Amino acid sequence: MATIYAISISPQRGQLKKEIPEANVIADYGIENDGHAGDWHRQITCLKLESVKDANKEHRLNAGPGDFAENILIEGLDFSKATVGKRLKLGNNVVLEITQIGKEDHPSIVSETLGVSLLPSEGLFCKAISGGMIKKGDSVEII
Repeated sequence: MATIYAISISPQRGQLKKEIPEANVIADYGIENDGHAGDWHRQITCLKLESVKDANKEHRLNAGPGDFAENILIEGLDFSKATVGKRLKLGNNVVLEITQIGKEDHPSIVSETLGVSLLPSEGLFCKAISGGMIKKGDSVEII
């Protein structure tokens, strides 16, 4: 079973995110108090924990939750089955729709800080379909 390993937010875009224990996801908006929330298709970003661990090993880093600017770090989900248009159910109520996989690569606070960035190749960018509270340890499934 896949689970939420960590949730992270930042008040503005262009910043590394800080881990929080739980978050309020607002439908058609994103995560409350996160700089990437709003009326667009990249409200919430998901990344797999295994990618962070691999990057830490390969690049001799000690990156943790939020250091790659992701909102939700997921453990145990097969991202190869997470395609554009599919939906992720987080916990009991939250549903996200995958709108984009990867993004344009450009110099960012992540690449400047860590020397490597994962979102351009592996990030799942999502829109919040239904909201609710999520917390570390909640289940994640593709529906």
